[in-house]
Amino acid sequence: MPSTSTAPGTSHERGAFVTLEGIDGCGKSTQATILAARLQSEGREVVRLREPGGTVIGEKVRAVLLDPANAGMCDRAELLLYEASRAQLVCEAIIPALERGAVVVCDRFHDSTFAYQAGGRGLSEGLVDEANRLGTCGVTPDVTIVLDLDPQVAFARATRGGADRLEAEGLAFQERVRAGYARLARREPDRVRMVDGAGDVSLVSSRVDTCLGEALPWLGGGVVEHG
Repeated sequence: MPSTSTAPGTSHERGAFVTLEGIDGCGKSTQATILAARLQSEGREVVRLREPGGTVIGEKVRAVLLDPANAGMCDRAELLLYEASRAQLVCEAIIPALERGAVVVCDRFHDSTFAYQAGGRGLSEGLVDEANRLGTCGVTPDVTIVLDLDPQVAFARATRGGADRLEAEGLAFQERVRAGYARLARREPDRVRMVDGAGDVSLVSSRVDTCLGEALPWLGGGVVEHG
């Protein structure tokens, strides 16, 4: 299945796929919720998803991935678990939503795997790209918004109430992940858009709206929770 992208001005019968990305604590989950609500208020059906997770199977995989007790998980096992959760999400939730013309707003997708497993873990980019091709089942976001924030600020936010298995990797890991996102933005500048994540929630939301309007000017904006 090809990218969901559709030229501006067409009917958009297959909907739109928007993902929000960034290091832990950057505010992407909050912004995904705000964006989904705005699009819903404009009369669009919006399917709000998250990764890993979003399906019954995916949520079980998520629990394994984020459990601090699984500190001994090897990097390739981690990579494959993310892709397994993703493939289920694509087949069960994303493809059906796009085919009926909904807007899918997803908190993380395959760009997280590149940033975390290639950037953070140091796995080869070619290996991660190949795994992503398998896990995405050929589906690519129309636009990916990366909230860029100082890792020290984001890390303090993310770990305020404790740390999951990925957050427990520490600040240096988050810095490598941030660099991974920057590489993605240079590699795919038309799809991957960096947005300043600093400032209050409403200010960042305005930046996200502006970015989305530039990338998908035809997209106006009910939210369906799945999984």
